[in-house]
Amino acid sequence: MNPLLVKRAQRGDADAFVQLMEKHKLSLYKIAKSYLRNEEDVADALQDAILSAYEHIGELKQAAYFKTWITRILINRCCDLLKNQKRLCSIELDENRAKPEADGDRAFYELLEELPADMRPIFLLYYGEGFRIREIAQILELNVNTVKSKLQRGRQKLKESICH
Repeated sequence: MNPLLVKRAQRGDADAFVQLMEKHKLSLYKIAKSYLRNEEDVADALQDAILSAYEHIGELKQAAYFKTWITRILINRCCDLLKNQKRLCSIELDENRAKPEADGDRAFYELLEELPADMRPIFLLYYGEGFRIREIAQILELNVNTVKSKLQRGRQKLKESICH
């Protein structure tokens, strides 16, 4: 993460903000797609999250947490969209998500399907997006120990499914 780029965006540099969005667009897309069923909803959530981030970037206290901050905004937008559609805001990966290009990605997403729905976002954020446990807890509004235990239980479940 380039804190100088974030600081420039906070001072009103639109080009810096665009660079930040370009850097994080694939990650944000994957997260939105894990919550929402179709491309139109994903596009709406992304657009709303980016607009909100642009309008409120001055409120970000620490530039180093930009990715965590915008991810939380996006997840909130996804949940808002689901609520507006009178659906439950469940944390689960959808079968219709974008198909991964690389074989390693495909294998990763197939392994995620082995996990219970409440563990999938944690594994996606930890292994797929590289967030730390504390950041995941903050993004998903969970206790740090809950994230740790779900990671541990999920690893055990995957180990059992691979070995059998």
